[in-house]
Amino acid sequence: MYSKKFEIRWSDLDANRHLANSAFVNFMSHTRMSFLMENGFGHKQLSHFNLGPIVFYEHIYYFKEIFAGEPVKVTLELSGLSEDGMFFEFTHRIYDHTGKNCATCEMMGSWINLETRKLTQLPEELFDRLDHTPKSEDFRILTKEDTRKFGKRPNNLSPEEMEAL
Repeated sequence: MYSKKFEIRWSDLDANRHLANSAFVNFMSHTRMSFLMENGFGHKQLSHFNLGPIVFYEHIYYFKEIFAGEPVKVTLELSGLSEDGMFFEFTHRIYDHTGKNCATCEMMGSWINLETRKLTQLPEELFDRLDHTPKSEDFRILTKEDTRKFGKRPNNLSPEEMEAL
């Protein structure tokens, strides 16, 4: 399991003097990008294939407050991957300095071709690197249907509705 340690900075706190939601998101994103870069998904490689990672959703479940003064550890496990590598799912857990699981996040993402701006599968070289990552106990093969499992769709406004706002 991959992990990264963070110190809680003053700027990571919210008005309640505990770790702000935005800090949780930033710590998990930083952990994810560090993991990817250390496993062959750095700027040079992604630029070579004209790829960028995108996030479909991040669902965070909070269990315990985190305060300033003690470090936290953020873990990452691969919990899902499509057969072509287009879709991936990571599970993050944030632990306080005593090992208590303070939050868990499930996130799903994909890869976008930066020229066509369309979702794309991973090149075989990158897919093999991600596929050989240690997997969570509940790892599963993802399909396109998994990206819509929550049934959320855009709700656009007409020009008239936009004008009325």
